[in-house]
Amino acid sequence: MANVVIVGAQWGDEGKGKVVDLYTEFADVVVRYGGGANAGHTLVVDGRKLVTHLVPSGILHGRGKKCVLGDGMVIDPKVLLSEIAELKGQGLLADDRDLLVGERAHVIFPYHREIDALRERGKGALGTTKRGIGPAYEAKMARRGIRIADLTRPARLAELIAQNLDEVGPLIAHLGGRVLDESDALALVDEYLGYGAALARYRGDASRAIHDEIKRGRHVLFEGAQGTLLDVDHGTYPFVTSSSTLAGGACTGAGIGPTLITAVIGITKCYSTRVGGGPFPTELHDELGERLRETGAEYGATTGRPRRCGWLDVAALRLAVRLSGISGLALTKLDVLRGLKKIKVCVGYQVGGAPIRDELPLDLEDLAHATPIYEELDGWEGDAREVRDFDDLPVAARKYVRRVEDLCGVSASLISVGPGRAETIVLRNPFR
Repeated sequence: MANVVIVGAQWGDEGKGKVVDLYTEFADVVVRYGGGANAGHTLVVDGRKLVTHLVPSGILHGRGKKCVLGDGMVIDPKVLLSEIAELKGQGLLADDRDLLVGERAHVIFPYHREIDALRERGKGALGTTKRGIGPAYEAKMARRGIRIADLTRPARLAELIAQNLDEVGPLIAHLGGRVLDESDALALVDEYLGYGAALARYRGDASRAIHDEIKRGRHVLFEGAQGTLLDVDHGTYPFVTSSSTLAGGACTGAGIGPTLITAVIGITKCYSTRVGGGPFPTELHDELGERLRETGAEYGATTGRPRRCGWLDVAALRLAVRLSGISGLALTKLDVLRGLKKIKVCVGYQVGGAPIRDELPLDLEDLAHATPIYEELDGWEGDAREVRDFDDLPVAARKYVRRVEDLCGVSASLISVGPGRAETIVLRNPFR
């Protein structure tokens, strides 16, 4: 039995979709435990590109791989049903029993998206995806959230929607939006009861189902969303997401005990990217940054927004290793660095006259005055996309990987040398 958590070790977009897809070959169950449709996993299998937002990317492996949307998620049912229809149109999800939607997961409503979009027009815009994620989590924490199970109970749903509209009406008006009235409330009840009926075949007790699978000795893969530095507690607050993106979030979001986790794989690109606002000390604002963006196809899977690109921040990676107890690294997009004469790696920070910090400072004021300290390594030529053995990589590429391992104190388990499923060097398998 192996229960493996996959987490992003940067600001998200590290290539979790491909890594989860690879490891799903060895897993029986794949669980998404947090976030919502703000996440996007791009997968390329046999030349076919597929982007998933809510359904775990393990769904590509077909019948017999159970995929679970955990109770820690916030789910837009319209988006989910559209995604299910697309998957079925591609010949996937042939057996409805392969998908389980946690009945205690919270639901995103149009007024959550409205609040999100209105806030992004204002002075304090954070660069969100405007999918309503933050406002839905706010409702959850305020104990007025609406859950998947509520979509099958007409009286309860009507009461909860009315309560929520009373709460958010003044806020929407303050932000300059149109306040929903009683007729809107009735329409929402009808619409979301319809979603509840359509999702009824997938709904269930996710926590109990996951626990039962583990007790049976089945292999479980926990799929994280976003990345460590976007964690609501431990990231670059307030430029973060609204949920826990760490390995510990798998326990709370999926409803299992931490003693059941057997390994944590942290995914990091061989350079850094970030989408939206917020600090990014190693960002490149020159032709090199543009080269990384174009070569690495760095555009958001969910929004299409161009990602900001920069050098690998090992000081941030050390923070991710510590916060999630990462036991193995999955290094992605090594191929993108091909052709560079020199490659820089941030190994620490100088903040004013204080001693050098070996981790990324998280306070926004400290970050504003932080100077990255770089180590320079040799680049390499040669296309590595056909390489499947570490020893066959160019010498400088091997040295780069080994230096990253030494600097963060964790060995690589996997190296991605291209976007395709087969374009991977597997060094260790956490399921074996």
